[in-house]
Order: sequence, then C-alpha cells, then structure tokens
Amino acid sequence: MIDKTTQDASTFVSQVDSAFLFIFGVALLFLFAITAVLVYYIFRYRKSKNPKATHIEGSTKLEIIWTVIPTILVLVMFSYGWQGWKSQKEVPDDAMQIKAIARMWSFAFEYENGIVTDTLIVPKDRPVKLDLKAMDVIHSMYIPAFRVKQDMVPGKESYIWFESEREGNYEVFCAEYCGLRHSYMMSAVKVIPEVDFDKWMEENTVAIDENNEGTNKRLAGVSVLRKYGCNACHTVDGSKLVGPSYKGILGSTRTVITDGVEREVFGDEEYIRRSIMDPNADVVKGYDQGLMLSYKDQITEQEIKDLLEYFQSLSE
Repeated sequence: MIDKTTQDASTFVSQVDSAFLFIFGVALLFLFAITAVLVYYIFRYRKSKNPKATHIEGSTKLEIIWTVIPTILVLVMFSYGWQGWKSQKEVPDDAMQIKAIARMWSFAFEYENGIVTDTLIVPKDRPVKLDLKAMDVIHSMYIPAFRVKQDMVPGKESYIWFESEREGNYEVFCAEYCGLRHSYMMSAVKVIPEVDFDKWMEENTVAIDENNEGTNKRLAGVSVLRKYGCNACHTVDGSKLVGPSYKGILGSTRTVITDGVEREVFGDEEYIRRSIMDPNADVVKGYDQGLMLSYKDQITEQEIKDLLEYFQSLSE
C-alpha cells in the first residue's frame, strides 16, 4: 500500500514545500493585486467619467517601487532555490550507496553486496545515495514523496540522495517519456526500521552466496529477470505483453520472422541465448521488432544458466 502522508517522507520535504508555497503565494498576491488595480482603473477612467484623455507624467518614485520590490522577491526566490539545490547535491559521507538502473521499462536497484531488487528498500533515518544509470534511452527517476527527481542519461553519471524520516511505501516514477510503456515504468521505495533493514540485508546476502548449497535456482532466475527489467515486457502466465511470455519457452516450437522470412524454431538453450544476445534476429510472429536491446555485454554466463533453470521450471 502506498503511503499518501509525505510530510516527513524525507528531510527535503519541508524545504521544497516552503519554497513552493512562498513562490506560489507571491504569484497569487500579484495576481489579485494586479487584477484589482486593473478593475479599479477600468471603472475609474471609463469613458463616461473621463471623456477626454488626460496626459499623466511618469513617477520616479513609483518606478523605483515596482523595480525594487520585485527584485527583492526574485532574489528571495533564488535564495530558496539555491539552498534547496545545494543541499540536494551535498551527499553525507556516511550515505549508503545503491545503484539504480533504468531500462525500458523498469527500474532495478543493486546493493553493494550484490542484491538486486525491483523495489528500493532503505532504512529509516539513514542517508541513501542512488547512483543513476540508464541502459538504453533517457529516463528520469522521480520520487514525489521525497521531493527528488533527476534525469538518467545513457553514458552520463548522475545521482540523487535522500534521508527518509517516516516508514512506509512511496511511489517511484519515470518522469521522462521513454517509449511505448513509459506510463508503466513504476516502482516503489519501502522505508523500514534500520534493524529490520540490517536483518533483510543479512538474510539476502546468505541467499545469493554462490557457495550456499541451499540456494534456490528458481529464485536466482527470478532475480536475473528483475535485475534486467525483463518483467516489464514479458509475463510468466502466457499472457501477451510487449514481448512473448516465458511460459513454455523451452521444449516448444515458435513461429518467428527471420530476415523477413517466417519459420519455425525450437525453444532450446541455443534459441534462448540468441534471443538474449541478438533479440532482433528471430522475432516471434505477432510482436514488433526493435523493442528489445541486446544484453551481450551485460549478462553473465551464470545468469544465463540461472535463467535456463527458471525457464525449465515454467515448462514443466
């Protein structure tokens, strides 16, 4: 459940809201003041009251007033904005580092110990720095409740940081149009007590240890899908999304379009590898070409094996 109470969601809330309310208040004040003066002069100098135009000389005093006051107000607005921007760029030395990865059309979060999730889980009252990385096109990470937003440009390093003061679940959006399913590119921040976070980290560190004989291969495959955002375009239940479903992918035949020619292919390890490394070589009939990018230089051999294990469980 998403928490709609955002007053203490992060340490930036009061600062950003104060700046917004001040600027909005000034704009509203001038709107009513200018409208009131406009209406007054319409009635005061209407034709029936002033049939002959009167020449009015300028007023130096008035010009100074309407120059100095707006200048002061603009400088105050600038001060609010500058202080807010500066505080959001000065990351505390003890901030926890998490890598936020964006791709069409999902977010993934990689922790320093190797855990990868599709939901950002962070401790309460502890600064967190997100190192932002876009894998394909321009995205933008936006956490409204925390009052933070930053574009994610491929090949360019960027970051945001925050410190949450309230436990709860908060929405994460992509705020930059990034293609067909941009509006579906959503995630969440889950803020939990620090003791619970440390426990969660410890449990998941054990689960992903390669030397742990009890590691569940099925969960390992799910983790790979989450890491690369595959579930944004594919399903496990056979339903159609942007791309074909994983269900029954191994051990069955599929009709694909290869170089404009329709043919049947058998779903085996070779087909899975080719679909990951060169996704536009064999496009399943009924789906569009060019929507999936190659993962040739990203996915590891172990991750492919984990995926094959998982796909096998879906085909049984």
